[in-house]
Amino acid sequence: MNHFEPLGINPTLKEAFILDRYYKFLVEKNKVMNLTGITDYDGVYYKHFYDSLSLNQSIDLKTVSTMLDIGSGAGFPGIVIKIFYPHIKLTIVDSLGKRITFLKELAEYLGLTGIDFVCDRAENYIKQRRNYYDLVTARAVAPIDILDELAIPFVKVGGYLIAMKASNFKEELSRAEKGIEILGGKVTDIISFNLPNDLGERHLLKIKKVTENNRYPRPFKDIKNKPL
Repeated sequence: MNHFEPLGINPTLKEAFILDRYYKFLVEKNKVMNLTGITDYDGVYYKHFYDSLSLNQSIDLKTVSTMLDIGSGAGFPGIVIKIFYPHIKLTIVDSLGKRITFLKELAEYLGLTGIDFVCDRAENYIKQRRNYYDLVTARAVAPIDILDELAIPFVKVGGYLIAMKASNFKEELSRAEKGIEILGGKVTDIISFNLPNDLGERHLLKIKKVTENNRYPRPFKDIKNKPL
C-alpha cells in the first residue's frame, strides 16, 4: 500500500524499509520517552510521515540544498524529508537534550548521514547560521508572530520559511503580517489540504525571504512578550 500517493510520492523498497524501522523505533522509544501521543500505525504514517512529506506541495525539495528544522520533536518533518531527499544537508535544532539524543540514535539506526544535531535555542544558534538556509521549517512549534522572528533570520535571501500548521491560522497570520515584513519576509502562498481518511486539515504557510534584517531575533522573553 502506498500511503503517499496523493503527494506524488512512490516509496522505493529501501525508503519503505527505513520508514518501517522508523515506526518501530519510535513506538519502542515512546514507551520510556514522551515523544508522541500517536503510536498506531495509520496515525504515525498519516499524521506524522505523510504530514512531513506534504512539504513537497509547497516547494520542489529536489532544489533544496540546505534545510533547518526548528523544534523537530521526534524528527518531523526533518528526518522524514531526509529519508526521501538524502541530498539535503539537514540541521535540526532543539533545546531539549533528551530529544537531540533520541534523534541522533534514530539517525544512526536508520543509517542516515549528513545531519547536524544542535542542542540549543534558535535565538542563540542564529549567531552561527544567519541568512544561511534555502529552507527553514517548523511544525506546530509556535504562533506565527513568534515563529517568524525565530526562523526568518536563518533563511537566505531567495529562500523560504514554511510553517506547518494543523488548524486554521488566519488570525495568527493577521497578527504576524507586520513582523514578517520587518524581518524581510513576504507571504507568497498558503497551501491547505486534508490528510487522508479524514484525519485532519493541514496548512503550509510559505514565506519568501526578500531582504536581510540582521537586527533580529531578540531574546525569547522579548519575542514572546511583545511580538513585532
